[in-house]
Amino acid sequence: MAYAIIETGGRQLRVEAGRFYDVNRLAVEPETQVTIDQVLFVQNEDEFSVGQPLVEGATVTATVLRHLRGRKIIVYKMRPKKKTRKKQGHRQELTRLMIDAINLNGVAVASHQAEAETLEAQTSDAEGDE
Repeated sequence: MAYAIIETGGRQLRVEAGRFYDVNRLAVEPETQVTIDQVLFVQNEDEFSVGQPLVEGATVTATVLRHLRGRKIIVYKMRPKKKTRKKQGHRQELTRLMIDAINLNGVAVASHQAEAETLEAQTSDAEGDE
């Protein structure tokens, strides 16, 4: 199982190929390909690459699925004995990314298609055993 740790929107995420993640809003249109080059760590089977601070030649390609808004957060401030209350809501603007591939030096370490083929092979083997 290959994975990478990337930095986007001021946060660090552990990403795997074939999964989707919600990150802070990116200024791109839906259904477009995005390349993230802020890769801090890559692990493939028993091999791993650690960046100082970034891994040289490592990129993560993703597809923007859609833009959405996060759950509502209520911020309530009150000063006791002063009769001052302030209630404020916030919904974070998010972008949903589908991770297509993790690349290291131009070679795909993990890709969405390879993960799907492996899953199909495992399910067909399980059906054949029954």
